[in-house]
Amino acid sequence: MNILIGTILLWALALLVLRRLRRHAPEHLDDVLTRSRATVTFLIPRVFVGLVGAGFMAELLPVDRIEHWFGESAGLGGVVLATAVGMATPGGPFIAFAIGAAALKAGAAWAPLMAFITAWSVMNLNRAIAYELPLMGRHFLLIRSAASLPVPLVLGLLVLAW
Repeated sequence: MNILIGTILLWALALLVLRRLRRHAPEHLDDVLTRSRATVTFLIPRVFVGLVGAGFMAELLPVDRIEHWFGESAGLGGVVLATAVGMATPGGPFIAFAIGAAALKAGAAWAPLMAFITAWSVMNLNRAIAYELPLMGRHFLLIRSAASLPVPLVLGLLVLAW
């Protein structure tokens, strides 16, 4: 239900912005529609592949192992392991969320899933090595990593306690 509400709000906002654009800057309308079409054309196949991939991945994951390592009985160990896996998961949101959805379908609990997605989001090693280290330097990376490392663990533990 939350997804439906969010979708309706986003559509309402988009239509409001479109209406305002038509009134105040109609000369930009063609450019906005062209960019919107390009974005949709870019995203639709990726979303489709991500969702289909999540379905296939859920069928291929070993349910007994997922339940053992990341299920309700995994506790703190599941949160810590999910944090490590999230940090090591390469790729963008289409990969990470597909893995998360597949793990959830295969028996993962909410706490490890929260830790996994949060770790992928704030502590991804691939992004750190490819972008942060060369662009921001080692000092920045170490400080940001030290500040960010507790976040997925704390969120996972909060969900676990909930």
